[in-house]
Amino acid sequence: MNSSLQPLTGDGTGAVVRIEDVWKEFPTGGEPLQVLQGTTLEVAAGEIVTIVGASGSGKSTLLNIIGALDRPTSGTVEVAGRDINSLWDEALAELRNRYLGYVFQFHHLLPEFSAQENVALPALMAGATREEAMERALELLRSVGLMERADNRPAKLSGGEQQRVAVARALSNNPRLLLADEPSGNLDNVTSESLHELLWELNSSTGQTLILVTHNQDLAARSPRVLELADGRLNS
Repeated sequence: MNSSLQPLTGDGTGAVVRIEDVWKEFPTGGEPLQVLQGTTLEVAAGEIVTIVGASGSGKSTLLNIIGALDRPTSGTVEVAGRDINSLWDEALAELRNRYLGYVFQFHHLLPEFSAQENVALPALMAGATREEAMERALELLRSVGLMERADNRPAKLSGGEQQRVAVARALSNNPRLLLADEPSGNLDNVTSESLHELLWELNSSTGQTLILVTHNQDLAARSPRVLELADGRLNS
């Protein structure tokens, strides 16, 4: 297994994500808890897919597996044609940093850093110079309407502003795939709508593939493709 990644070029069919017969179980001290039971999914480049389901149905688990944050118990998981189950931890970390972007319900910004520094971190980790990373961060903050807040630390930003910084950070390395787990779960209705518009605009302008997990029915309703996770499987 190679720990160094080459640029991803897709799998020849336009699929950015392909998972097949994925199972995930967790030990409980007794019978294992089966969360995913033969889940299968294919997502094309530039597509927006929203996943809904009851609490505890395994939506976040599935997103973590797609995003190489967790490994399945069994099954195939490919991102742009690369079998992530065959990669060592070092290569998985590189994959996450270079090709994937994450937006979580909780923004996880570093409180001691400014908005610009928070956005610059992934690029710095990928080997960019500080000047390059900070310039890129400023461009991204401009794209999410926060350039004038670049020097503010998270404590000086509203919840919606913090989540916009988190979106900008997720885009730092021009990811092919953006994963969002309840991205507006802690925001009010007006701020949520603004964030949803931003995600759709970014998909339209950059062509990045977007997979969302949400309980927000308004967000799900505007998605061109909605899948429900129930009984460990995805259904249209």
